[in-house]
Amino acid sequence: MKTIFHLLLVLIVFSACRETNSIEEKPELYGERYRPQYHYSVPTQWMNDPNGMVYYDGEYHLFYQHYPDSNVWGPMHWGHAVSTDLVSWKNLPIALYPDSLGMIFSGSCVMDLNNTSGLGTEDNPPMVAIFTHHLMEGEKSGAIDFQYQSLAYSTDRGRTWTKYADNPVLDNPGIKDFRDPKVSWFEEWEKWIMVLAVKDHVNFYSSNNLINWQLESEFGKEIGAHGGVWECPDLFKLKTADGTEKWIMLLSINPGGPQGGSATQYFVGDFDGKAFTPDDENIRWIDLGADNYAGVTWSNIPEEDGRRLFIGWMSNWDYARNVPTYVWRSAMTIPRELQIIKVNDEIILTSIPVSEMESLRGERRSLQSGNNSLEWMTSEIELEFESPNHQLVFSNESEKLVVAINDSTLSIDRSGIGDRSIERGFHANHIAPIREISPQQLRIFLDESSIEVFVNDGELVITDLIFPIDTLTSLEIRGDINDGEIYQVRSIWK
Repeated sequence: MKTIFHLLLVLIVFSACRETNSIEEKPELYGERYRPQYHYSVPTQWMNDPNGMVYYDGEYHLFYQHYPDSNVWGPMHWGHAVSTDLVSWKNLPIALYPDSLGMIFSGSCVMDLNNTSGLGTEDNPPMVAIFTHHLMEGEKSGAIDFQYQSLAYSTDRGRTWTKYADNPVLDNPGIKDFRDPKVSWFEEWEKWIMVLAVKDHVNFYSSNNLINWQLESEFGKEIGAHGGVWECPDLFKLKTADGTEKWIMLLSINPGGPQGGSATQYFVGDFDGKAFTPDDENIRWIDLGADNYAGVTWSNIPEEDGRRLFIGWMSNWDYARNVPTYVWRSAMTIPRELQIIKVNDEIILTSIPVSEMESLRGERRSLQSGNNSLEWMTSEIELEFESPNHQLVFSNESEKLVVAINDSTLSIDRSGIGDRSIERGFHANHIAPIREISPQQLRIFLDESSIEVFVNDGELVITDLIFPIDTLTSLEIRGDINDGEIYQVRSIWK
């Protein structure tokens, strides 16, 4: 009888842990040391790549790679959260679980508004997830065809999911790395386009129904950064202020990033429904910090909004498993709007914090050159200056974090802050070239364990994790500023 009682107790606790994962039901969460207060972080255990971001019926859906049984990477599920404003998030139950075909690796979600797949109805179109099945048994056996693409669908706003009965819908042709499908509907060609990461390049596929796919072209074998495997592609069109249209392709790479480890590069070019043609062979990075990886954009954003909205995993595979957080591991960047601008006839991609972030602003203080008290560890800082030769020194009695900008570089030096037990390369000075930019503004988002620095409306961005042993209490501004403000940023969990 005692054994049966203990078994029932375990089942009850397990059920509670699986089903009551919202902040309203677990108020003890989100107060842990280093827990981000206005970035999305998983309630408990492990999280990495954002997946399946889609907007529908007033909600932004954020799915993500998740292992619910440990704070290190393991058999991948799709975790799930929704937001009505991109800043406050409601945690929902796990959306997709591993099955006989394998773990649920990265992918995308679309709204099949015309019910081309037949998985919904005209009146109730399906939300369709396109993801990579990864069969660990196949990998362990020495096979190379253990990744393939599958579907799941929901007809209740993403709350419950059904796996497609005839998965996979795209078989592996005999390639070890064959994953991370990003699918979009393009009205000009009246078809779905999938861009898929294939080892050191991408493949383009097309479909009329999300189920039957045809290979159209390849891109990237001899262009771009190739320090590691390509992952998490994305493809979309943007327009400059003067009406110039360009296609942007995002591609994450691990290793081979500008600060070591993982990072996300992008290409500028043209796409004709079959093939992508780059404008040049330049290597460009969406973020020159160490901790913005695997980011992709939301689909189905309403035309009246019109923004291209992005979020990334705020970590780096060099040390993601070893950071000093234990109840949970990993957070996302703040959501950003992607735009393109011309700088000396070159098209560059900019990343701008979404305007909704301003809704979290609380108390405001003015900043001056020299010493300032840092009253809020969760804060937003805005600085304007004529000369870019400045240093911002965030400190306490024994630690300092330095953000420096001059005519040629922007840097974040985290070598003097944090627990030295983190991976040795973590404590470094991350330097980014400014190139053709004329810096006049800095916008900085500081949270409990991260800093994101935006130059001139996102013409250059650096995102870094930080883990100070003690709270940072001082901000010294070295250099003359025209204007400076700091806002307290309210917690999205309290």
